[in-house]
Amino acid sequence: MTDDVMLVLTTVADAPSADRIARALVEERLAACVTVLGPARSTYRWQGAVETADELPLLVKTTAARWPALRERLRALHPYEVPEMLAWRAEDGWPAYLDWVRAASAEGG
Repeated sequence: MTDDVMLVLTTVADAPSADRIARALVEERLAACVTVLGPARSTYRWQGAVETADELPLLVKTTAARWPALRERLRALHPYEVPEMLAWRAEDGWPAYLDWVRAASAEGG
């Protein structure tokens, strides 16, 4: 079963925020791994104006069972008023890696 593993995308403005969020999610077993990617430039509409900002994307690996708790914790940790949170179920993946994600993010594991 691969569709119980999920990839979640969020973005933050700076490295300290990325590190704080990544560490908390992994330490609390809400995620098996959080990969902080290099700088990206986002252009978006916010409160009626077009804005541009440098951000760091975070790729969060978790399970469908942990996603509701991860979503709430990420909302509490995130510095943005409306944080980007997009989640996809894995359709396929390396079986050993998927097993690791399940084990590393298992509640009470």
